[in-house]
Amino acid sequence: MEFTFLGTSAGTPTRSRNVTGLVVCHSGPRSSYLVDCGEGTQHQLLRTRYSAMQLRAIFITHIHGDHTFGLPGLLTSASMLGRTEALDVIAPVQVQRFITAVIENSDSSLSYPLNFIDSEAPGFHWQDEHFEVTAVALSHRVPCRAYVFTERNLERQLLQEKLWADGIEPGPNWGELQKGNDVTLADGRLLRSEDYTHISRVARRLIVGGDNDNPALLTQVCKDSHALIHEATYTQDVADRVGPWPQHSSAEQVARFAEQVQMPNLVLTHFSSRYQSGPGGAPHINQLAAEAMPHYRGQLFLARDFETYRLEKDLSLTCLTNGTTT
Repeated sequence: MEFTFLGTSAGTPTRSRNVTGLVVCHSGPRSSYLVDCGEGTQHQLLRTRYSAMQLRAIFITHIHGDHTFGLPGLLTSASMLGRTEALDVIAPVQVQRFITAVIENSDSSLSYPLNFIDSEAPGFHWQDEHFEVTAVALSHRVPCRAYVFTERNLERQLLQEKLWADGIEPGPNWGELQKGNDVTLADGRLLRSEDYTHISRVARRLIVGGDNDNPALLTQVCKDSHALIHEATYTQDVADRVGPWPQHSSAEQVARFAEQVQMPNLVLTHFSSRYQSGPGGAPHINQLAAEAMPHYRGQLFLARDFETYRLEKDLSLTCLTNGTTT
């Protein structure tokens, strides 16, 4: 289970950071999902192993432009490249109106169906064979959501001794049981997969937060999660000067929360464009990490564009080498 940052800047891009976009991947590019789509996201995708042609679904946290303005270009480019497979777009209802208006007023069309799903509907739930996705309401100037990705269909180990003891010899039935399918034998016996297989690990769970000034809203879902991606737009001193209106979190605020809920892995992103990345830049982005570290004892990361992270089966989080391709 991996995720790659396509943009880590808040509001406006910088020379080194695009606005928000993230790809979540289960087991390769053909099982990839996009969370938010700021302007330029399709250009960022071109520098990775992922493609708009292969996306399973797009999840939008909220309607602000730095999270949505890249959608029309990405969707129409996929059409021009020949996509025919339907694509789910999980988003506030305003996003459907936005996309429809752009397509209708730009002499554009799509070669594939778009399935719009209201992310703010009561009891929202989405799933495919790889993930179950639920949403948590956050606190921002407009309705905003965090998406919780929980792994599905974990690999099963056959209880071979029990199979032999019950007179079930190796063959295709063993394979079906290992896939999680129940089997009816020729003699009429029903073999339930759960009786003859064992899942030896827990499902990995990742929280991808949208803009939010109240991390405590994620307390409940953090209890069984293994990594949290959350905005840290400012250091606390800047947040105090800016005031409450933007409704963003500081690095200290998020770090204190992550420590309180004992989140093992915390990845900060969505940094104000005021923070510089180059040597000697001021204010420097490393100030965000320096502020967070005294308040959090877990594994802390500051995301960079094109970095890829892997949430391993043992629930550890590893930052891989730069995720770009040439």
